[in-house]
Amino acid sequence: MRVSLALWLNIGLLLLLARWLQQQRQTSPLRQWLLPLLALKVLAAAAAYRLVTADAAYVHYWAHALSYQYWEKPLDWLRMLPTDAYHYKRGTLVFHGFSNAFFVIKLMSVLRLASNGSLFLEGLYLSLFNFVGCWQLVRSLSRVFPTAPRGAPLMGWLLWPTVVYWTAGLTKESLLVGSGAWLLALVLPWLYGGEKPRPASVIGAVLLAVLHFKIRFFFALPLFAVLTGLAAIRLAQHLGGARSRIMQTLVFAGVLGGGIWLASEISPVFRFNKFSSQLIQIYYDIQASTGNRPRIEYAHLAPTPESIARNTPKAIGSALARPWLGESARPLYVVAGLENALLLLIMAVAVVAQAQGRGGRLPFALVLALLVYCLSLAALMGLSTPNLGTLNRYRSSLLPVLLLLALQNDYAARLLRRVGL
Repeated sequence: MRVSLALWLNIGLLLLLARWLQQQRQTSPLRQWLLPLLALKVLAAAAAYRLVTADAAYVHYWAHALSYQYWEKPLDWLRMLPTDAYHYKRGTLVFHGFSNAFFVIKLMSVLRLASNGSLFLEGLYLSLFNFVGCWQLVRSLSRVFPTAPRGAPLMGWLLWPTVVYWTAGLTKESLLVGSGAWLLALVLPWLYGGEKPRPASVIGAVLLAVLHFKIRFFFALPLFAVLTGLAAIRLAQHLGGARSRIMQTLVFAGVLGGGIWLASEISPVFRFNKFSSQLIQIYYDIQASTGNRPRIEYAHLAPTPESIARNTPKAIGSALARPWLGESARPLYVVAGLENALLLLIMAVAVVAQAQGRGGRLPFALVLALLVYCLSLAALMGLSTPNLGTLNRYRSSLLPVLLLLALQNDYAARLLRRVGL
């Protein structure tokens, strides 16, 4: 029965994918890139399967354990879902408070109905979800902003090496980046494309937002905050205000400041002392397990406003540029260093182009929102993640947005067109 169910579910998923691919090839202006990029994502999923991480193996093992419960005691499995503990024949798993790992384990236990225990298939499902979400955003951006370089989002979400690799296979990043991209793909046409939200798309946006939050709420909150600020600017513009860049910046800052204050009043988790203490505790926990490998170090990092403010510039710089070339002779560090050197070159060209008035054609409010998002994420990553290997994986959420902004300028657009992007 289990094998038969898995077979039919996979046939259904394959038919859905084939129908979606056919639709995209008929309607997308980027159709020539669809199948090559899909093949690249499948190859990345195969590589992730061959080089399976400890986190992926952990999720796979416990998802297997949970699947026994829903086959043998389905009512007990349903009662377990909203809780933070699993107790059954295969062992005991207990988490104290919210755990994104346990959420992913529960999700993967459901997907085992189709995978029938195959680690490769589980990673492939997440990789395809990520691909579809990212492709939806690429299409949405090209439709809403037709004068902007079409190759910029393609490069950021579907071609940049570490993004492609870390968002493939059984990783949280596959779900995180895919859900965030798909959410943007739905929201931006509402804000800039004149599209009216349909019930199905609203429900989809809510589900994607919940998934994004469940996977990593530290990363989700900045995204939700900047989208709220952007929506406030668009509303003000619709009412006839916020025409100048100064007014747009003031509206955006006011919404973000008010949101931070309101969040701190609603829950102590979002108050500065609690938030900064948790951030610094994560930093020291990861630092203790880093060993002698290259890492980010700060002088007297403490959960105080002064210490956070003093170390934030270094945190942002480290999140964007490290490891740099020559920092380590290990192959992975060398590859990451080469990629970071290219990233710094792209950002330098973007700064020069902006100074010359050739920065691109995206609306100022959107650039402001995405830039604040990038800087917020870079600060959070740099302050909480001293391990450069872990940081390299976490950056897969940040890099696509950063590349979207950095590749908008006229120089980058000309180069992208020359290579067919």
